[in-house]
Amino acid sequence: MHAAAAPSLETPPQASKEASASSGGDLREIIEAYHAVTERLQHSHETLQGEVLRLREELASADAQLQRSKRLAALGQMAAGIAHEVRNPLAAISLYAEMIEQDARPLGHAEHLGATAAKITDAVRGLSGIVNDVLNFARPLEPRPRKIVLRELLGRAVDAHRPVAEQQGVDLRLGFVQSADATLDADLMHQALLNLVRNAVDALAEFDASQPKRVRLSAGLDHADRSLTLRVADTGPGIDDDTIDRIFNPFFTTRSTGTGLGLAIVHRIVDAHAGSIAVHHDPRSGGSVFTLSLPQTPPHSEPT
Repeated sequence: MHAAAAPSLETPPQASKEASASSGGDLREIIEAYHAVTERLQHSHETLQGEVLRLREELASADAQLQRSKRLAALGQMAAGIAHEVRNPLAAISLYAEMIEQDARPLGHAEHLGATAAKITDAVRGLSGIVNDVLNFARPLEPRPRKIVLRELLGRAVDAHRPVAEQQGVDLRLGFVQSADATLDADLMHQALLNLVRNAVDALAEFDASQPKRVRLSAGLDHADRSLTLRVADTGPGIDDDTIDRIFNPFFTTRSTGTGLGLAIVHRIVDAHAGSIAVHHDPRSGGSVFTLSLPQTPPHSEPT
């Protein structure tokens, strides 16, 4: 009898190839999954880096706004003290000028001395105007918010300064204004808008340009966060970077006249409404755009 053949322990060639292919496929899948996870992690990392950078910029901007507001408040208190100290001597100077004019009449020198006294009175009047501007800047702002129509608010500022704008060859009018209400102190916000409009018109009046001189007021709402945006844009000479950094500082001005308090007052009014103000250069028109960002309903207000 022949002995039975012992079973072979070697893997058949076909089975070996299948096992190798299966192992290779699994490895390929693992490598592809690894790459996919790595790419997702890289994308998530880049997204987080971008978000961290954005938050840092927002915090830096908010801190800058807070520090600027504190400096304005401190300067306001100091300026108020100086203005009160100056006001009394000015009143005395004005009184003495009147007395000079009255005493000169019986002496026959009324014409000469009267003209001198008139010059003194004019100078006092100019200084008194500066003192009043300082006191207006320094006075406490306590907004009394009430519900107003945005178009009426902006239209009031346009109507108030349109005669001067037309006289200076500037086209002043409303741009896009969203049909909506907002809760603001109408008088304070009118003062802020009027200061911005006056600055824009004055800048355009001094600007020698071939293109039309325009100032536009616009407004819109973001219903998602209930924020309000007011804009005053012009086609003027624009504002350089160095000036933009200082433009809201009290007493800073690029003109030969004025106290340089107009934009500082605007800043304080916006602060009082728990908002912020910014300015940027518009590359399309070449001019400047002032943007007031405000809550549609300021904190602690009671809409009426």
